[in-house]
Amino acid sequence: MSIYGRRCEPYAPLVFLAYVDESYTQSWFVMAALLVDGPAAVTLTEDLGRVATSAAKAYGLAPGVELHGHEIFHGGGAWDGVPVRARVGVFDDVVEAVAKQNVRLIVRAMDVVGQRARYRIPEPPHTVVLQHVLERVDDCVTGLGDYALVIADEVDGQAKHRADLSTYREVGTTGYRRRKLTRIVDTVHFAPSHASHLVQAVDVITFLYRRVFTHQETDERSRKAKIAMWNRLVPRVHHELCWFPSVDRGQQCSWGRDVR
Repeated sequence: MSIYGRRCEPYAPLVFLAYVDESYTQSWFVMAALLVDGPAAVTLTEDLGRVATSAAKAYGLAPGVELHGHEIFHGGGAWDGVPVRARVGVFDDVVEAVAKQNVRLIVRAMDVVGQRARYRIPEPPHTVVLQHVLERVDDCVTGLGDYALVIADEVDGQAKHRADLSTYREVGTTGYRRRKLTRIVDTVHFAPSHASHLVQAVDVITFLYRRVFTHQETDERSRKAKIAMWNRLVPRVHHELCWFPSVDRGQQCSWGRDVR
């Protein structure tokens, strides 16, 4: 019974938080969504806070150092001067923190070279891949009977992305999976990555996904390490796909070369 004396519904739909970030080069565009419920969001935030605090103390970094995938991996920004093995350990700690939670991952990619070859005036890669991600987020929570609120890392063109979501909700998406997105609530909320450990988490995941499938390592230890980290996330992957707009003029043959 509820506090008002009425019988509660047997199941109250949840609102999942879908944290979104992108990673890209001139040739590839990758985006991921990390779907978490309330308890997982709280626990994962605490775990990542401990990872950041431990790293800051161990390597003399500023308190609240950002767990940014590219910077950790390459030793840039706040992570300049931190030994390689230490940075790999921090990256691995972030992956482990995500992998041990009951979360869902949606990861999408697009061959930008193939897109430019196929279309005379191609849509911005961010617009295309974000639509693909939002479609799959909506599909995921629809299957669960739940809803999602999207929180993305800050980017240029925020007003357009919000307007696009409104169009997807009212008119529908474009392409062969054309559909109305009915389970994503409100709008796309943008948050600075330094203020959210969960935005940082999806940043690390997105960077790792791009690195695993689009970059061929010259060092065998690096290849094995990145694949091992990705394999720990695989059980959490709800959907993963790369779109190749042009099979004959794109880069399909080079996708996932390190995992073959």
